[in-house]
Amino acid sequence: MTDQPSLSANTLDIREIMSILPHRYPLLLIDRVIEMERKTRIVALKNVTINEPHFAGHFPDFPIMPGVLIVEAIAQAGGALLLTEFSQHDRDTKLMVFTGIDNARFRKPVVPGDQLRIEVTVLNWRTTAVKLHGVATVDGKLACEATIMCALTTRAPKPPAAPAPPPVSSLGESPE
Repeated sequence: MTDQPSLSANTLDIREIMSILPHRYPLLLIDRVIEMERKTRIVALKNVTINEPHFAGHFPDFPIMPGVLIVEAIAQAGGALLLTEFSQHDRDTKLMVFTGIDNARFRKPVVPGDQLRIEVTVLNWRTTAVKLHGVATVDGKLACEATIMCALTTRAPKPPAAPAPPPVSSLGESPE
């Protein structure tokens, strides 16, 4: 895998998304980027499936994707756009975090089998902070919209790996 996805590319597959975002299952909430204009706009897809863990409790008899996760998917799409501007080293040492959510509105339940189309437009771009407007639709119908603010912050360094234990002989004794 390359150090950085191509800035001239306007699509990203799941492997490229995972090279940009630090999120992993069950909290990686975008599956594909289908359009991207640097520092301007991104369109991502999220395939909603019944095997996602939140559906076990939200709600057992009527599974609905929690609105907070839809807003998180909007933020992750925006984060993918923001973080493509940084090197792999910078992405390894920084995290994108929420600094604000305004005017979040939920219009339609999102259920298993739906595909969320997430369109995020940059309202204000600074080197380490962005203000974005996101719209999530299902089959062309508005499910959620929100204005979000995010900033880059320094990530705590990873702790050093623990040393390997000494080898044990087949008799259960340490070699001398």
